[in-house]
Amino acid sequence: MTESRSGYTLPVFACASAIAALRHLQNKNNNETVSLNLIESNETVTIPIQQVAKVNKNTALAITLSAPGDNLDLTRNTPIWATVKLTENYKKNEAQQIIIKGGEGVGKQINYNNQDAIYSYADKLLRANLSPYLQPIEKILVTIILPEGKRLAKRTSNEAFGVIEGLSLLGTSGISQPLSSPHQLKNYQQELKEKAKQFNSLVFCIGENGLDLAQKIGLNTQQLIKTANWLGPLLVTAAMEKVESILLFGYHGKLIKLAGGIFHTHNHLADGRIEILITHSAKVGLKTEILQQLLDCKTAENGLQLLKRIDRETNHNWTDEVYTSLVKTIDKKTEQYIRKYVDFDVNIGSIVFSRERSIIAASENGKLLKKKLTT
Repeated sequence: MTESRSGYTLPVFACASAIAALRHLQNKNNNETVSLNLIESNETVTIPIQQVAKVNKNTALAITLSAPGDNLDLTRNTPIWATVKLTENYKKNEAQQIIIKGGEGVGKQINYNNQDAIYSYADKLLRANLSPYLQPIEKILVTIILPEGKRLAKRTSNEAFGVIEGLSLLGTSGISQPLSSPHQLKNYQQELKEKAKQFNSLVFCIGENGLDLAQKIGLNTQQLIKTANWLGPLLVTAAMEKVESILLFGYHGKLIKLAGGIFHTHNHLADGRIEILITHSAKVGLKTEILQQLLDCKTAENGLQLLKRIDRETNHNWTDEVYTSLVKTIDKKTEQYIRKYVDFDVNIGSIVFSRERSIIAASENGKLLKKKLTT
């Protein structure tokens, strides 16, 4: 079997475009490639530049093309533009020498006052790689543009996480991995084994949104494991490595599947989210007419919003009761799943968050583990 090849995430190409535009303005012309440091892995990579030109005396535009490697990524060959406006009026008492904003095709975070969906890794990557090229008096405005962003965003789950009108510059590293391939599972398992040698407690995060939020709420970054949809085999691997406790941290629309005994969470293989939500709604006593409305919901997020509306109408916290039941069941089902394959008990806790990136519910074990794992 041919080994899968890794590519790079959107922030890397945005950064490469910005470097090329800046260097063009500074008359340091090498229009074919730029090199940049990925920061998190301390690896320097070379990115091809498709085009670069001055827009006017103080502004240049450069273009790269997204290359995510063997990953099944809809952004493959998407053009990534960056304009850089350079002025020489920077004063040391000013807040920022580098200003970064999103242009056409970069999403807006509706839950954060429509801020540009340029997340922490992208911001850090751009600043770290652009700063060395600036003279003390120079100041730049970087605008990232994704001409295909709005169109491609319709085929993603961005809106479920409160991002509209475009794509996110998301990622916790510059490496884009083929998340659904067996090769990638081996990479995750190897990372898990290495961390199991250092820690007896780990945090399993499904996807980049989970990783990003986990870091923001203070969970120890050294104990975070990205699982993608490989929860089942990674839980078994953790038990085999004698990991004593695991905090499951993820979007409710993914982790809810575990309450139904579904441990490979890719929606192409299994769904059942609404049915699981209805089961726990019935368990806590919601009326049949509400259960029928839940059955008509297309997504778990729609179901959550319905429960919140019922809370407002009845002045009763049904949402908390339903999701408390769900996270308790996630813990129980996960411990049973592990025990089915490995003769070792792992203490499981779970925390689920909404598209607004706010925590909906945490199991009792989840609360204890969060406190233990917070730096």
